[in-house]
Amino acid sequence: MRILRSLSALLCACFLLQAALNSSEQQLIDAITPAELRAHVSFLASDPLEGRDTPSKGLDVAAEYIASEFRRAGLQPAGDDGYFQTASFQGAKVRNVAAILPGADRKLKKTFLMVSAHYDHVGKKGAGAEERIYNGANDDASGISSMLALAEAFARLSERPKRSLLFIAYYGEEKGLVGSHYYAAHPLVPLTRTEADLNLEHMGRTDDTEGPSLRRLSITGFDYSTLAGWLQAAGEETGVTIYKHAKNSDPFFARSDNQALADAGVPAHTLVAAFIFPDYHQPGDHWEKLDYENMAALTRTIAVALDRLANSFQKVEWNANNPQAASYVEAARELNAAQ
Repeated sequence: MRILRSLSALLCACFLLQAALNSSEQQLIDAITPAELRAHVSFLASDPLEGRDTPSKGLDVAAEYIASEFRRAGLQPAGDDGYFQTASFQGAKVRNVAAILPGADRKLKKTFLMVSAHYDHVGKKGAGAEERIYNGANDDASGISSMLALAEAFARLSERPKRSLLFIAYYGEEKGLVGSHYYAAHPLVPLTRTEADLNLEHMGRTDDTEGPSLRRLSITGFDYSTLAGWLQAAGEETGVTIYKHAKNSDPFFARSDNQALADAGVPAHTLVAAFIFPDYHQPGDHWEKLDYENMAALTRTIAVALDRLANSFQKVEWNANNPQAASYVEAARELNAAQ
């Protein structure tokens, strides 16, 4: 009888969870699977891509792969060369990869929510028999994988969100955030109409150096803006805890590709499952070490929050009451004044 009561309670909880989501949100959750995420990561972090250094042939192959996935999903190219935004780095051509899912509302489709991640890593190190490939599965093939899963899930929706969605994969994060800084200086959509950027990093490993991190998602600069509230509301209904890491949330704000957009005034944060994990920037960051079930849960939570933002007249706003966000509040004021 006790077992039956426990089973009944579990079924009731699952029913309540499902009931809290609307039909579009449920479609998004159903479309995001661990198998899809594993397929993306296992290719991007495979040895033939040789660690995706910037610049390198492996990086070029990864860019073509991401563009092909955008094309397959039916997203519109957003670059200056199809899906590619071309630039130069160390005398070589490099590319951000970008695509747009147009919004459904006549007015709101002129505004954009960004989902970003970097597709480069650090390449190979050593020489001869000591040469090793740094595959970069969690850093950041995982972020690209979640971004691609979100792009396809939103493209499949029977009813598109009101705002447009911009998906962008950056080169050169490991070389000093150069791809995202290039984008901020040469935006593909107006920054004045870019409502927020959700940048994805380290989405797959749950073996945080501080201990297991299951169904938990943290945000850099947690209380610099109102974005955390949107994610927390989604997490309450998808069983994922959204939290501020007391030690790492603020210092890590400037260590990923959200920073360039934040400096321009756009509310931009990086979302992570684990800040530091074994094999961080080491050859052992392999695709088989990621927890794809947990990764799917986090990506689904992001999908729900993103869908609600994309269908709301409310915007993400910088927190004027937080002194650490003061420069971003001022940048946003200047950006808005330029409209």
